[in-house]
Amino acid sequence: MAIERQPVEKPNSSYTAEDIVVLDGLQAVRRRPGMYIGSTDERGLHHLVYEIVYNSIDEAMAGFCTQIKVTLNKDGSVTVVDDGRGIPIDVHPVTKVSALETVMTVLHAGAKFAHHAYRVSSGLHGVGASVVNALSSRMSVQVSREGKVYLQQYQRGHPLGPVHGEGAADSTGTTVTFLPDTEIFSETHFDFDTLRERLRELAFLNKDVKITLIDDHSGQELTFLFEGGISSYVARLNRHNVVLHSPPVHLIKNVDTTLVEVALQYNDSYSESVVSFANCVNTMDGGTHLTGFRSALTRVLNDYARKLKLLKDDAANLTGDDVREGLTATISVKLPEPQFEGQTKGKLGNLEVKSHVETAVAEGLSQYLDEHPDAGKAIIAKCQTAARAREAARKAREAIQKKSSLDFGILPGKLADCSDKDPTHCELYLVEGDSAGGSAKQGRDRSFQAILPLRGKILNVEKAASGDDDSRAVDMARILKHDEIRAIFTALGMGFNDGADLSKLRYHNVVIMTDADVDGAHIRTLLLTLFFRYMESLIKEGHLYIAQPPLYRVKWGKNDKWIYSDKEKDVLMKRIGEGKKVEVQRYKGLGEMSPEQLWNTTMNPETRTMIQVTIEDPIKANLAFQELMGDDVGPRKQFIQAHALSVKNLDI
Repeated sequence: MAIERQPVEKPNSSYTAEDIVVLDGLQAVRRRPGMYIGSTDERGLHHLVYEIVYNSIDEAMAGFCTQIKVTLNKDGSVTVVDDGRGIPIDVHPVTKVSALETVMTVLHAGAKFAHHAYRVSSGLHGVGASVVNALSSRMSVQVSREGKVYLQQYQRGHPLGPVHGEGAADSTGTTVTFLPDTEIFSETHFDFDTLRERLRELAFLNKDVKITLIDDHSGQELTFLFEGGISSYVARLNRHNVVLHSPPVHLIKNVDTTLVEVALQYNDSYSESVVSFANCVNTMDGGTHLTGFRSALTRVLNDYARKLKLLKDDAANLTGDDVREGLTATISVKLPEPQFEGQTKGKLGNLEVKSHVETAVAEGLSQYLDEHPDAGKAIIAKCQTAARAREAARKAREAIQKKSSLDFGILPGKLADCSDKDPTHCELYLVEGDSAGGSAKQGRDRSFQAILPLRGKILNVEKAASGDDDSRAVDMARILKHDEIRAIFTALGMGFNDGADLSKLRYHNVVIMTDADVDGAHIRTLLLTLFFRYMESLIKEGHLYIAQPPLYRVKWGKNDKWIYSDKEKDVLMKRIGEGKKVEVQRYKGLGEMSPEQLWNTTMNPETRTMIQVTIEDPIKANLAFQELMGDDVGPRKQFIQAHALSVKNLDI
């Protein structure tokens, strides 16, 4: 089957000054919101709340705020209240309007550029509050300071009037209420659980600040206040693990202008859970502070092992992977001039911070190990077990490759490959079952779409890759002997684990396509577990997708429509109305569709919908796979009990 490609219409050949469109700051935000909040989906929506809360956190880090309250109002708006100093309301010397109006309506205006008001801050670019204002259909800001209450209201970023007094105030602080604009966001519902996790995180990072989250819809209310700070955070992350030492190691030191705080604790698991922050912003992509921590950790533990003769003179040093296996840690740095990559601040770039963190961790951890020899020996023993397991697994992998068809030059026989050999043009569908695989092979575009049918459920690698170094080597061999896993590894061609090389990936789009039932969801989860544990870079670099086949086919009169969600079906049924003969067909299996239907609904790039798999929070993702797919039944039982009422599709 070939795709009919329409010619691209060329722009007008003339190009003059009249073609240059000049947008004022807030117009630009509304035209390209993704540049400022990352996206206009659920993630970007919640980022609005974080931007306002960050301003309150800045007041807390400056020592002027002790309480923050976030309320999800019944009308869909959000209110953030703090007891900080309150935004200034006097006239700004440049804009000639109040400082409050300047902050809320002018991009790159804020007190974070100078260090008179804030020595450190999570806001850097001065666009947070004004961006939220621009992307809200309405906003109001109430300021209490100097014994008075002041108010200003806005609509899509523009003030509805000047700042005016509202009476006397017996305290100080700022109250911001905003309603996300439905012209910008397709979904404007705030998720309580998502906000809960981030606000809890901020409370851990600011141990003297009480943060409250209230949902007026459901009546839920939570308050966070942690005396132990990030040490309590690490203990929470390790709550389902057997720890090797308690309490967590807690290090804090000022190095030049940087405050470095680190908490770490080892457990008996085989994964690393390290989360980093800069000025309370979660730097999900790491940065120089994480690099400095890892460097110091590897060096200190090797030096300690040599000093105690736990490592023989002729033995190789422990690697970074060895010393981080089973490690849970939190790194928090606070500095005057953080250099973040992008407005959403995913990575810290300050070069000097690397040496600052190295110095603090090297001194603090060395002292801890000298003072706690039992903990030190337990940590080194854990690292040595990891090193032996790594070497045993490498030998097992090489042995299996020699004896089996795990040769990246020999493709699996059941793979229906595509004719185009440029990986950037190609995509591989991992399809559940021979029946659906047959339909996909017939319905695909053979030029760029490859099909790999999977028979049955693949091995749960989360349970298989466990135990001591010897049993882990055996389980690695078991994983590599599994036919379906071996076929996937071979078809992709990029290798796995420490041998993974994305430059060798044969398909730049890898698409999981399973049935829309419980078995299909299970297979999808098993595949996600495999990729997360053995090909994490495939996910991080944006190559993994989940196909979205339709759930229903609705026919009425001469009309025929494919429906992809229950919500979409309900909307359509309401639109059709009563009195008409409507036929609704539920599709659970891909094999129920003809090749042409599968192409039109699920595989045609011009009409299909796919979900890109991303790792927004590696720590949460790691914990989720441990709890849901691991050996320990307890956490899985707790999860099922907690979410039982949320189940949408249940096969009995």
